[in-house]
Amino acid sequence: MTIFNTIADHATATPSRPAMIVADGVTITYEELHRQVDGVATALCETGVSAGDTVGIALRDGVDMALTFLAVGAVAAAAPLNPSYRRGEFDFEIDDLGLAAMIVGEGDAEIEPATEAADAAGIPVIRIGSKVIGNALEMTVDGAIASVASSGQRTGMDDVALVLHTSGTTSRPKIVPLTNRNLMASATAIVRTLSLSPVDRVCNVMPLFHIHGLVAGLCSSLVGGATVICTTGFSAPDMARWLVGHQATWYTAVPTMHQALLERRASFPDEFNDVELRFIRSSSSSLAPVVMESLEAAFGCPVVEAYGMTEAAHQMACNPLPPATRKPGSVGPAAGPEVAIMNDAGELLEAGIVGEVVIKGPNVTTGYHDNAEANAAAFTNGWFRTGDQGRMDTDGYLFLTGRLKEIINRAGEKVSPREIDEVILEHPGVAQVVTFAVPDSRLGEQVAAAVVTTGGSAISERQLREYCSEHLAPYKVPRRIVFLDTIPKGPSGKLRRIGLSEQLGLQELDAHGASGGHVEPESAAELLMAELWAEVLGRENLSVNDHFLDVGGDSLAATRLLTRVRDEIDVEVSMLDFFDSPTIAQQAVLVEQALLQSEPV
Repeated sequence: MTIFNTIADHATATPSRPAMIVADGVTITYEELHRQVDGVATALCETGVSAGDTVGIALRDGVDMALTFLAVGAVAAAAPLNPSYRRGEFDFEIDDLGLAAMIVGEGDAEIEPATEAADAAGIPVIRIGSKVIGNALEMTVDGAIASVASSGQRTGMDDVALVLHTSGTTSRPKIVPLTNRNLMASATAIVRTLSLSPVDRVCNVMPLFHIHGLVAGLCSSLVGGATVICTTGFSAPDMARWLVGHQATWYTAVPTMHQALLERRASFPDEFNDVELRFIRSSSSSLAPVVMESLEAAFGCPVVEAYGMTEAAHQMACNPLPPATRKPGSVGPAAGPEVAIMNDAGELLEAGIVGEVVIKGPNVTTGYHDNAEANAAAFTNGWFRTGDQGRMDTDGYLFLTGRLKEIINRAGEKVSPREIDEVILEHPGVAQVVTFAVPDSRLGEQVAAAVVTTGGSAISERQLREYCSEHLAPYKVPRRIVFLDTIPKGPSGKLRRIGLSEQLGLQELDAHGASGGHVEPESAAELLMAELWAEVLGRENLSVNDHFLDVGGDSLAATRLLTRVRDEIDVEVSMLDFFDSPTIAQQAVLVEQALLQSEPV
C-alpha cells in the first residue's frame, strides 16, 4: 500500500473528510485530494515523465508543493530542492541526481536559477501552479487544469518515490533513495507513536524539501486519515491564527521554532488563549529540557522529542505520549526501526555503554545510490550506522551523546563542511580551507571556516563571505572566518575539523542583541525600521532588540524589507549586512551609516 493508494482508499471510504486546509484558503477533501494528485500525475506522464525518472521540484512551501510531491511520487522519484538554492547548487543537483525534468512554480520569477540550470542541462521545465475556482482548488500543469484521472501505471511499494541528498564530510554528498515501502513504514510508525486519528490536524510549518516536513508532517497525517494545515513555512506572528483558526491539534518543528513561538506567546499572550493542542513534537535537533518544560507550561500539553534522519525516512525513535513515560534529554525508545548501540568491531552493546547508534527495519534505505564505498562503511551485519553516538538505558530509551559525523547542524539545517570548502577553494586568494562548527546559543551550531590565503593575497573576511553568498544559500555562508598561517592537522595528516572551534579559542556566537525586556525605538532611524518591520512582518509592539528571524522573518521577508528601505530613503543595504545586523537597533545604525555615505561632501 503506497501513499497514493492510501489516499485513494480514504477518498473512497470517507470522501468528504478534510485532507488539507490551505492556511487562509480553501479546504480540500480526500476525494478532491485524490482527484488533484491523480490529475497532476497524469499530466506529468503526458509531458514524458515515467517510472525510473527522478524529477526535481523547486517549489515554495505550501499546498502546491505538497500536492506536487505526492503526484511526482506516484509516477516517478521526487527530488524536492531548496528553492533558495543558487544557480551553481541547482547545476550540481541536476547533474548528481540525473534529473529528467525540473518543476518550478507557475509565474514564480524568484526561482529563475532553477529554470536557468534546467535549460543549460537540456532538461524540460514543467510549471505547476493552482487557482481557486468557486470553492475548489484546481492544480495546473503548464497552464492547463490537471484534474483528469487516469488508470495509468503508478509506482509500486519497491519503486523509489523520494530522492534526497545527505551531506557528506569527506566526499561529495550522498544520494539517499527512499521507496514507497520506506515512506509508508516511517509514516505508519509516526501514526502509531502519536496515536494519530481522523480528528487530528497538524499545522505543518516544516520545509517540504526536508524529510521532517515531508514525512512527519505531511505523509503521516495522510496515512492516518487526518488533516494537514498547509502553511507557507514557519511564521511566529501567524502561528496563533493558524492554530486557532484551523483547530490544530499538534505541530512538529525544530527547537528554534519552538523558542520563537514561546517568545511570541510571551509578548502576545491573548493571541493564544484558544489554542488547544493535544501535543507538540520536536525533532531534527536537540531540544533543551528547559525549552520542553516552557512549552508544556505555555501550551498545557505534552511535548515529545523524536530522533530522525533521511536514511531512515525520518523517524527512528520518539518519546511516547502520556500516560507512558517521557524522559527529558532522551529521544525516546525505538519508534519505527530496531535501534541498538554498536562498537567499532560490529558488536552490539549492553545498556549504559556508549557507542554508535545503529538501526535496521523497513523504513531504512537499502543503500546510497551508486556509492559502494559509502555503503560498505554504512552497513555492518545488516545494521545501518547512523554516525551518531549514544547509549540506551535499561528501559530502552536512547540518549544521544554526540555526533561522530562532522555535519554542521544549524537549527536543523544540515550543512556539509566539504561543500563549503569546495566553494571557498574556488576563490583565487585561498590556498587552504577547513569548514567547521562553532557553538551558537540560538541556532545550536553555526558555520565557521579557517583559511590559509595564497601568497600576497589581502582578502578580508567580509570579502570572502560576500563571495560565498554569491554561490551558497544564506544558511551555508560562514558566520565566522579566521585566517591562519597553517591549519591544525590530525595524526594522519588530515585537516582537523572536529574540535577546531575549541582549539582556535573561538567564542560562542550569540543571539545578536536579544534582551530580556522590551525597548521602544527612539531615534529616527529606529522608528523608521520599526515601522518597516511592522509593515513587512504584519506585527506591532516591536522591541529594538528583537531578532528578525525570531519574530517571523525569513529571506523573502528580508528581501521585501530591503526593497522598502531603498524606496523610503534611497539607500542600499546588502543582504549580508542585513543578516549580520538582525535587530532593529543594529539595522538603524546601518541605515544611518548609509545615509552619511550618500551625502555630498
